[in-house]
Amino acid sequence: MSDTYLVTGGTGSFGYRMVRHLLQNTSAEVRVFSRDEAKQDAMRTKFPDSRLKLYLGDVRDSESVASALSGVRFVFHAAALKQVPAGEFFPMEFVKTNVIGTSNLLRQAALSGVDKVVCLSTDKAVYPINAMGISKAMMEKVAISFAREQFGGHTKVSVTRYGNVLMSRGSVVPRFLEQVKAGKPLTVTNGEMTRFLMTLDDSVELVLQSFSSESSGDILVKKSPAATISDLAQAVNRLSNREPNLIEEIGVRHAEKLYESLLSSEEHAVAQDLGDYYRIPVDDRDLNYENYFNRGEQDFSFSEGYHSHNAERLVADAVEDLLSSLPEFKKN
Repeated sequence: MSDTYLVTGGTGSFGYRMVRHLLQNTSAEVRVFSRDEAKQDAMRTKFPDSRLKLYLGDVRDSESVASALSGVRFVFHAAALKQVPAGEFFPMEFVKTNVIGTSNLLRQAALSGVDKVVCLSTDKAVYPINAMGISKAMMEKVAISFAREQFGGHTKVSVTRYGNVLMSRGSVVPRFLEQVKAGKPLTVTNGEMTRFLMTLDDSVELVLQSFSSESSGDILVKKSPAATISDLAQAVNRLSNREPNLIEEIGVRHAEKLYESLLSSEEHAVAQDLGDYYRIPVDDRDLNYENYFNRGEQDFSFSEGYHSHNAERLVADAVEDLLSSLPEFKKN
C-alpha cells in the first residue's frame, strides 16, 4: 500500500495547513474529504498539484467515507462541527457529525486496513459545559473505545487535544481584526477570561507528533501558553497600525467558561510529562467490569489539572510578539 494520506474536514483552517505540509514535505497522494464543494474548488486552485485528490462526502455517510478511504494508510480526522452557539440550538447535529461521524470513520478505517488515525479534539472536551464540548468529549471516548477493541489489530488511533488556534475559522482574533477595520470597539465577554494560544503550525506539529507514536488510544496534549482576552485584544489593537479602538466588555455569553482545561485533575494525575507534551495513556481495562466497579486504585492522587489559569501566562507584549509572527499581521 502506498503512503496515501486522508484529511477529513480538509478544507478547514487546520486542513489547509496540513495539506500544504504534506504536499511540501512528502511525495504521497493527499486526499481531502469534506462536504463543501466551493471550498474544495478554492483548494484546487490554491494547490495545483496532481497528488491532491478531493472527495466530496460527509462523515455521517459510511459509504462516502469508505470510498475516500480505499487505499489510504494514514488519516487525520479534523471533520467536525465546532461553533458553540450552534451546538446549543442543534445538539443532535453535533452528535451526528462529531460522535457518529467519528465512529463511521474508525470502523471504515479498520475495514480498509488503515495504519493510523489521528482524531483532533479540543480543550472544550474537558469538563464540558456546552453541546460542542460534550460531543467532542464523546468523540474522544469513541476513539479510545475503538483503540481498546482493536488491541493487537492493525489500525491504531490516537487523539490530540488543543486550545484556541489563532486565526482559525471562528476564533476571536479574526473578529477583532474585523472590528478594528470597521472602527468599532473590540468586544470581549470578560477581560479576565483566559484561553490557551496556539498557532496553526503548532496544531500541525502536535498532530504529527501524535501520528509518529506507535501506541494506540493515547491522548496527546501540547503544553501551550495562555493569555487573558483583554491582553489579546490589546495586542491586536497595538498591531493594527491604526488609532486604538475601545475595548468593550459585553458580558459572559451562554455556555462560556472563565478558563479552559487541557487536562482534567484526574488525567493530570496519570499523564506522562514528555517535556513539550503530556501523554494520557489509554485505560486498557477489558470488559471485566469488576476492574471498573469493585476495585479502585489506592495510590491514586488528584491534582489541580492543567488549565489556562495555571499555564504559562503571556502578558500583552508577549501576545503581541506571538501575533506578529502570523502572516495576517505581517501584512499590516
